[in-house]
Amino acid sequence: MRIGRPLIETLENFVEKQPTSFHVPGHKNGLISGLPQPIQGMLPFDVTELTGLDDFHHPKEVIYEAERLLAQTYGADRSFFLVNGSTVGNLAMIYATCKRNEKIIVQRNAHKSIFHALQLIGAKPIYVSPEWDDETRTATHVSLTTLKEALRIHRDVKAVILTSPTYYGAVSNELKQQIELCHQMNIPVLVDEAHGAHLTASKQFPESALDLGADIVVQSAHKTLPAMTMASFLHIKSNIVEAEQVNRYLRMLQSSSPSYILLASLDDARHYVQTYLESDANYLLDRKKHWIEALRSIQSLQVIEMDDPLKVLLRVRSYSGFQLKDALEKQGVYSELADLHQVLFILPLLKQGQSYPFAETRMRIKEAVESLQSVEEVPIEFAAAFKEVNKISIPEYSFCELEEKDTEWIPYMRAIGRISASMVIPYPPGIPLLIPGEKITVSKLSQLEELLAVGASFQGNHQLEEKLICVYK
Repeated sequence: MRIGRPLIETLENFVEKQPTSFHVPGHKNGLISGLPQPIQGMLPFDVTELTGLDDFHHPKEVIYEAERLLAQTYGADRSFFLVNGSTVGNLAMIYATCKRNEKIIVQRNAHKSIFHALQLIGAKPIYVSPEWDDETRTATHVSLTTLKEALRIHRDVKAVILTSPTYYGAVSNELKQQIELCHQMNIPVLVDEAHGAHLTASKQFPESALDLGADIVVQSAHKTLPAMTMASFLHIKSNIVEAEQVNRYLRMLQSSSPSYILLASLDDARHYVQTYLESDANYLLDRKKHWIEALRSIQSLQVIEMDDPLKVLLRVRSYSGFQLKDALEKQGVYSELADLHQVLFILPLLKQGQSYPFAETRMRIKEAVESLQSVEEVPIEFAAAFKEVNKISIPEYSFCELEEKDTEWIPYMRAIGRISASMVIPYPPGIPLLIPGEKITVSKLSQLEELLAVGASFQGNHQLEEKLICVYK
């Protein structure tokens, strides 16, 4: 396999010629930009689909070569660069496998883009709830038992959508069996592996869903690889789903003006994985081990390691994750997310010899934890309400049926038993608490109140500041 970065090399050769721009974009290679100088330095590479730079939606030259190397690196039949984030990959894989009013099994703690895709298509979701892990205090993966039961009841589903790893870094040890079960019924398995683009880099990491047999896998290269925000991959390795069908929807859904800087970033990220060695993984894991040992010497600080070696949870007894997040940010340390109990750190995928300020960060974390002593404690009893009782559920109304119904805003405390018209999403992690068509339960409202009480942020259609929620009449 070729080891190189064909797209980056082509762009460098193009820019070296100092071409004169009479084409889009309007900044004209940065000559009339008012952006800060460091950003202006990138703009000569922000070109369009010119002669010699290939066509993103019908690649035959350098983009074709870069995507071919991507497929070889990940062991896919075909792979695609995504410049609209993993969101567009999730949309495309669902459009390619499911039609209006068709059933599709969905892991309930999926990203909001999955639910948006189902809503746009008008599919009939069958929600399967994940298992709860008391140690990490997170929803993890769907059990094989739950999936078997869902498939027994709903034998006419068109696809199964799973999430692995979870945002928090939990990985199912039953994923291979789940994929094999679905394939016995000729049902494709679509995996949102947004947080797992790095898994194939080392045998010491959990296996990628693609290696375990998934038909389509979408990865956010920008989350754990050295790629720019929005830069993602989509891989296909299937005897059930046609790659050209997925490509058809990608051409519809992705921008007709792709960013060559994002494409170059993806070419570089693929090269980073391709050249990652086991000695690099040993170096990373050794640095991580010593850092965590140092963190565990900080009084009151609890450190939880996840299945994904790049994910670490930090927790301080009697304080919410939001309080810890604020204390850390005052020390210049920014976490990926906070929830009721903890903050989530995403570590860098270091190669041998690369440095990272672990020692300095440990001192800052220590100061942040000590500063919490002057903050009022918020004792949180983690209610059983956060654990889903019904493992398999169907919305009261399909997305198609909801199009015909009127809505109204009511106080959320009076919404028990009503049908939600809102998509209410604690963000991050972007997993919807309420989805249109679902019945609002005591459990859901308990979770909502807990999150509001500790200052969680929400996206979606809501007026929670006024204590109102939208429901169907």
